[in-house]
Amino acid sequence: MFVRARIVPAIGFVVFVLMALFGARFASENAQAATELGGTVYWSDGDSGRLSDGTKFRLHGIDAPETGSLKQRGGAKCEAERELGYDAKAVAVELTRGREVTVRKIVGRDRYGRNVVTLAMEDDDLGRLLVAGGTHRAWDYDGGEAKPDWCGPLASGEAGTTPL
Repeated sequence: MFVRARIVPAIGFVVFVLMALFGARFASENAQAATELGGTVYWSDGDSGRLSDGTKFRLHGIDAPETGSLKQRGGAKCEAERELGYDAKAVAVELTRGREVTVRKIVGRDRYGRNVVTLAMEDDDLGRLLVAGGTHRAWDYDGGEAKPDWCGPLASGEAGTTPL
């Protein structure tokens, strides 16, 4: 009984120290993000890509139609979505062409190992600009919101009407 009374608090202390170190590391990464990550953007599709230093990212809280094949896992659900996806990517490319983009915040990592981020251009939130342009939609996937349906009735022109 005496041994248990001494070991349990010791284990608790070790767990506390490890959690504190991990939290400090994550906070440090976020603090450094705006100054160390950024540059030009290579877009894989309308809501993800790579920064000039090779860092892979996905925009936080933003969804764009998929450009992948209908047969591909995670690809478009219909041909109309693919077409909208290429439009969304073209808009993102044109909006950021030759402009400096900075990482405002790193929210975490997604299942593919990409940084989930918010990006800014000259103090404007890039996600907000894309949604306002009509090619992207705000998507609260952190809150469990269903992925937008790019093949449904809103796919033809009301995309992006959801405010950020």
